[in-house]
Amino acid sequence: MATVTVTIDGKSYRMACDEGQEEHLAGLAARFDQYVTHLKSSFGEIGDLRLTVMAGIMVMDELDELQKRLQRIENELDSLRQARDEALNRADRNDAALTDLLSNIAVRLEQMAARIAPRTGS
Repeated sequence: MATVTVTIDGKSYRMACDEGQEEHLAGLAARFDQYVTHLKSSFGEIGDLRLTVMAGIMVMDELDELQKRLQRIENELDSLRQARDEALNRADRNDAALTDLLSNIAVRLEQMAARIAPRTGS
């Protein structure tokens, strides 16, 4: 298990993480520190715990908005897939109808050619 020292609101915290995740954890802590710093500049010294809770709520609000956005995108993707499938089904039906039509035309032409052939040979 690896450890990383992160700084939030000027205080250092030693944290454990999986090997290779040190940089990721440090980046997350830096982003969280930005929330705390923003709140501290907006509200002043209101207590570490309160700042941390408020920053956590801001992060959760952002996460909630992203989850809603992702759900809308997934719904749109499902609609697009359904429309694509319907279009492919229509294309398949049109292909089948066109193939039948061309087959019928070919049969008629062969029948007409058969009727005409004996006349020209006489």
